[in-house]
Amino acid sequence: MIRSRSPVPDPAVSSAFCRSPALPRGFALEGGGLAGRLYLLPSGIVAGEQAASAIIAGHGWPLAEGLLAFTQMGIILRDGEQAHLAVAPFAEAVEWCEGDSPDLARHLGALVQRIGARRAPWGGVAMDQPVIMGIVNVTPDSFSDGGEVFSTGSAVARAVAMVEAGAAIIDVGGESTRPGAEPVSVDEEARRVIPVVRTLAEKGVRVSIDTRNAAVMDQAVAAGAVIINDVTALLGDPKSLGVAAKSGAAICLMHMQGDDPRTMQADPHYDCAPLDVYDHLAGRVAACEAAGITRSRLCLDPGIGFGKSPEHNAQILGSLALLHGLGLPLLLGVSRKSFVARLSRGEAAKDRLPGTLAANLAGLDAGVQVLRVHDVAETMQALAVWHALRMGG
Repeated sequence: MIRSRSPVPDPAVSSAFCRSPALPRGFALEGGGLAGRLYLLPSGIVAGEQAASAIIAGHGWPLAEGLLAFTQMGIILRDGEQAHLAVAPFAEAVEWCEGDSPDLARHLGALVQRIGARRAPWGGVAMDQPVIMGIVNVTPDSFSDGGEVFSTGSAVARAVAMVEAGAAIIDVGGESTRPGAEPVSVDEEARRVIPVVRTLAEKGVRVSIDTRNAAVMDQAVAAGAVIINDVTALLGDPKSLGVAAKSGAAICLMHMQGDDPRTMQADPHYDCAPLDVYDHLAGRVAACEAAGITRSRLCLDPGIGFGKSPEHNAQILGSLALLHGLGLPLLLGVSRKSFVARLSRGEAAKDRLPGTLAANLAGLDAGVQVLRVHDVAETMQALAVWHALRMGG
């Protein structure tokens, strides 16, 4: 029997899920259909010698064959609009599912295998340890840094400084996707970003193009971008999926509720935000595979702040490790976003670094592979200290 063992549940998680002292027996459904009803949330995450000891003793399992391991399973059962969570030690949960039904054992076994499997390099960058993606917005109106590098020279200079500070990837964008932002023409977006992409690629920088327009994706990859980062998960432009498939580039699929940044924050609604995000991203992965895009090219972003209230953001961040069940690298983009201020004291964008670092450290504790940030040097310092403390345990 799985029993709830967490004496002080995470408030973000418990506001998304109903706490359950035990799960019912008898999961054999008609057709064995457990997908979309039963999820696995890795918890009790440890690192260093604790992780190695737990795995060797059969009391834990690795997260993406990286630095961390989970020693507890959060079993989530979705029933209509409600999701029930029960947590048990890893070995006990394995015994429970193997003793319940073959369908359950197969389903959870597949999830555990996907969670633990090594992640392929993404965009030419190894995913066995966390890496930093630096943000360069060649825009006049981005919420945090709009207008600061609104020329090719200044954008390139900032990107080079970020690489020197430790960024493995530079994400170049030419259109603001902040809430309420007005779209720009494809020609104008390309005019802003293509010279920057080309110059950085010639310098040997790994460049990601942050765009939701297929024509800009195409031009940017031709100019040397190795990653396409699309806030609409290739849904914003009917040509995007085909262009991305043919490009050979790595792709980041982000969750956004609604298809327009101007209206995405009007009234976001979820039955269960973490599970709804999971299901949407699972669907986009399936669409990419059907279009001929291999899983090794994909990375997933839960889209913090895109069609989500502060409560939704907190729930998703509180159960971020859930997304490891999709078996792909995870990217977290929380840098300077408004949810930091809404959970704090309403600070302006440039005064949100402490809250950004707190959210990024939570992401690292959940096993995220890529942190997308404005403040590369500060994040690298936080990452170095986090790594030393986690590996020293």
